[in-house]
Amino acid sequence: MNHKILIESEAGALKEVQAHLRRCIRAALEAEGVQAACEINVLITDDAGIREINRDQRGIDAPTDVLSFPMFDLVPGALLENLEEEADPDTGLVPLGDMALSYERIRAQAKEYGHSVRREAGYLAVHSVLHLLGYDHMDDGPMKQQMRQREEAILAQLDLQREAAEGEHQ
Repeated sequence: MNHKILIESEAGALKEVQAHLRRCIRAALEAEGVQAACEINVLITDDAGIREINRDQRGIDAPTDVLSFPMFDLVPGALLENLEEEADPDTGLVPLGDMALSYERIRAQAKEYGHSVRREAGYLAVHSVLHLLGYDHMDDGPMKQQMRQREEAILAQLDLQREAAEGEHQ
């Protein structure tokens, strides 16, 4: 599928990181059966930048690793066959949503969890795409378990699965 992933980097993320994010985003969309060509905007920023977005958009004055802003209220795991109807008539692309990542936080969490920046960036990109597609994890119930299972399946396809000794994400 010919998805358009626009990446703006304020945090000095290397071109290789940006290419890796695109690959992970596309893999997540494919794994979730998204047939429509989508557009996703990605901002790579630092802790100060994501803290500002978090404060302005969510009223939480703290940095975080990733923020997701879906354009649609989708049902996780549901067939997305009618998504094409939402395509922008000028581009033919479905504006799926936006994500913001703190590159500073990606590097810190990779160190904290004992894995690579590549694995952490990939995990957060997949995590954010799942949010754009309606998944949630705000409680410890079945929705969180469903989201974690999808994350792990997609990361395994990308060969970014967790090492046995690695820590857990909250």
